[in-house]
Amino acid sequence: MIEPLLKDDAFLEDVRRARLEAPAALHLWWLGQSGFLLQWRGRHLLFDPYLPDSLARKHAGTDRPHVRLTARVVAPERLDFIDVVTSSHNHTDHLDAETLRALAAANPDLRLVCARANLPMAAERSGFEDDALVDLDPEAEPRSAKVKGFGITAVPAAHESVELNAAGLHRHVGFVVQAGPWRVYHSGDTVRFPGMERLPALQDVDVAILPINGRRPGGRNAGNLTGPEAAELARAIRARLAIPCHYGMFESDPATPEAFVRRCEELGQACRVLQAGERLMLGGRG
Repeated sequence: MIEPLLKDDAFLEDVRRARLEAPAALHLWWLGQSGFLLQWRGRHLLFDPYLPDSLARKHAGTDRPHVRLTARVVAPERLDFIDVVTSSHNHTDHLDAETLRALAAANPDLRLVCARANLPMAAERSGFEDDALVDLDPEAEPRSAKVKGFGITAVPAAHESVELNAAGLHRHVGFVVQAGPWRVYHSGDTVRFPGMERLPALQDVDVAILPINGRRPGGRNAGNLTGPEAAELARAIRARLAIPCHYGMFESDPATPEAFVRRCEELGQACRVLQAGERLMLGGRG
């Protein structure tokens, strides 16, 4: 079992200390898989959190057991200061009912931002009332919303391919979050698709959070960037800093960040590899 750098009480103390000591800085913690906690000016946003072991229980006794490789950073019910949580698509590691319901119980005014195509599933799993759900689509208004002090814009994602529902809405999205002067891109699950690097919302981002576990030919849930591809995408959109994710959570997913780092170095792309529970602080532009 991989132990987080900080977890439980130590993690929560680091969040509290960041809020008190550097409120104007951007703080970002990796929670494992694609989950990140963003803090700015005392506001908190969770990207795609997966915190319990629901997938291990769901797939126990099957050929996809989802045995946890990295210990949990923090129980969701202890995160009683969250303003916004996102879900980029309907896979359980990005839209987890146990995580969302615990967060909702701890945060009565919590808002869930999701892809419009996934609104019914997001409502069912989270149990959120209509007024707590904010649904966005990259190609249908509204594409953006102001939610609890954060500006949030949906952008397309291609979880192997760009997939639309019967109404022409995107099933997989990423989000660009504006937090004061900072712009953070969380891609969700995606591969690079034609024209992606020219999307206006992806220009001038401070941080690009990208998956690196690659594709599983012929398998289910296939379709993410490899490490080198993530580095190349970050460089193509001129992200000031790239952070890898979507690895290290399950024994069945053996990806590691070394190839991502090597390709970033070759391209001159700034990057940072975080341990679970580790904080990144950006205190000034760039």
